[in-house]
Amino acid sequence: MKSLSGSLLLGESNSFIPGVSVLLLSELTVSAVSLGLSPNLQQFFSGDSVSLSCVEDGQTGGGWTVKRTRGNQTEDCGAAGSGSGSSCILSSVSPSDSGLYWCGTSSGLSSDWINISVSDGPFILEIPALPVLTGSDVTLCCRARNASTVEADLHKNGEFVAAGGNFTIRKVQQSDEGLYWCHIDLSGSSPQSRLRVKGSQSSSSLFIPVSAALGSVVLLVLVVVLMLLLWRKHKGPDEVTYSHVIIRGQRSAGETPAQSSEPDVVYSSVRSGN
Repeated sequence: MKSLSGSLLLGESNSFIPGVSVLLLSELTVSAVSLGLSPNLQQFFSGDSVSLSCVEDGQTGGGWTVKRTRGNQTEDCGAAGSGSGSSCILSSVSPSDSGLYWCGTSSGLSSDWINISVSDGPFILEIPALPVLTGSDVTLCCRARNASTVEADLHKNGEFVAAGGNFTIRKVQQSDEGLYWCHIDLSGSSPQSRLRVKGSQSSSSLFIPVSAALGSVVLLVLVVVLMLLLWRKHKGPDEVTYSHVIIRGQRSAGETPAQSSEPDVVYSSVRSGN
């Protein structure tokens, strides 16, 4: 059996928490938006129910609309289901509901996307739709329409990974990302879905204070430079030292000292070096 980059265990279960936060930048405004999905899966059987919602700061995001793209057509999810613009409930999905789902605004902002596949086949792969944190555990399950686990081969990116029904990856790493599907001889394959992995929250929390510290240093340097420029601009004039130089011309033949003209005096200013 070929193992994943994490530890692969069989016969265990795991739970998933829906919701994914995405930072959206619009000039100086930062908006944290979550696309919630219940259940947190990418693959469904025809007739299953799916609920999606846009959440901002723990509340239903006003001004955000659940959207989807099927083929080359983009539309509001509510046009095919029920709920307000910021939520969408598909009570009985069909293969035509397969596509990309996300939250968007009229100004063009958008959240992260979720890929949903709806199958009429005999089995599907239960795989989380939302990105999995590195270091956490995730379980992939080959499931039949009657909700039972089926014995199947798990494939990743075209290669055989393991055989069984439940496949748990311990301590997920970035290298575990890829396209997964189940295959049963004489029965075919489930749809293919991509497992996505993102950095842990601890890394994100460390990024914030480090960025703040660097920002403070840059601001301090700018203030010091500005103060130096202002000081040089408004300080008093440099001290000036005056000296005089007497230039005595050469007397002409027969000219007495009394007849010579007054010496030329040249004043010169010398700036002190700063």
